[in-house]
Amino acid sequence: MALDLDAVGATSPAWTRSWTSADSLLYAVALGAGPESLAFTTENSEGVAQRAFPTYAALIAGGSAAVRDRLGDWDPAAMVHAGQHLAWHRELPPAGTATLRTTVAAITDKGSGALVELVTTAVTDDGPLFDARSALFVRGAGGFGDRTGTRGEPADLGEPDGEVVVHTDGNQALLYRLCGDRNPLHSDPAFASRAGFADPILHGLCTFGVTARVLLRHLLGDDPARMTSFGGRFRTPVTPGDVLRIRYWHKENGCVAFRACRAGGDRPAIDDGVLGYAPEAA
Repeated sequence: MALDLDAVGATSPAWTRSWTSADSLLYAVALGAGPESLAFTTENSEGVAQRAFPTYAALIAGGSAAVRDRLGDWDPAAMVHAGQHLAWHRELPPAGTATLRTTVAAITDKGSGALVELVTTAVTDDGPLFDARSALFVRGAGGFGDRTGTRGEPADLGEPDGEVVVHTDGNQALLYRLCGDRNPLHSDPAFASRAGFADPILHGLCTFGVTARVLLRHLLGDDPARMTSFGGRFRTPVTPGDVLRIRYWHKENGCVAFRACRAGGDRPAIDDGVLGYAPEAA
């Protein structure tokens, strides 16, 4: 298993990605949204215009075959999503078409594996829409250079300013995979076992989206136009049906740090979380 280290700096040809109103509705329901969020879960409620959950941008950004081919070859069971950061130039529409390009930003030796960082930009006819930075950890692909960085222990952020508890559903991974990520790690017990897990795990981007959904509603009044950036590192897997404790800390104006942990455990599922937001419209 070897990554092509010369791929760093390579940029994919532009490709086009379209999404529909139905895609946005399915994504919202897959994150656990319900009747309390009709703007995200319906398109024909009286007096309610449909809107998209901002983190759907991560799914729009995924899937550059040219970049995957350029990076080399590895066992799909050896790769896990290690982190995601999104920044929006404007509100994500519930349906649209964007032109995307992905650049291999870095490949870092982590000893037991390699961390691959990809940056994708999305542009529409109206201008830049969002930027997405994805981190992928490929187990067994390390050992090619000086190891940099360690996971370490979660930073001590002190007492949180608040906490929200959310229950994931036992079928959530099966529903979320219909949004486009059919990786059998999240549905096939045999594949999950080969990857080193006792059971199929929830998609990292699903946990990411659930956390964003909860904080958007709890802190920003369910107004997606106010969420300007959202990101974090994926530290430990979540199993469908787990309960998440999402703690948050208000930092400087327009910034909230957050951490999502499985109930009953101290190691975060998502760590180093940062939510950027705009002031509420007058």
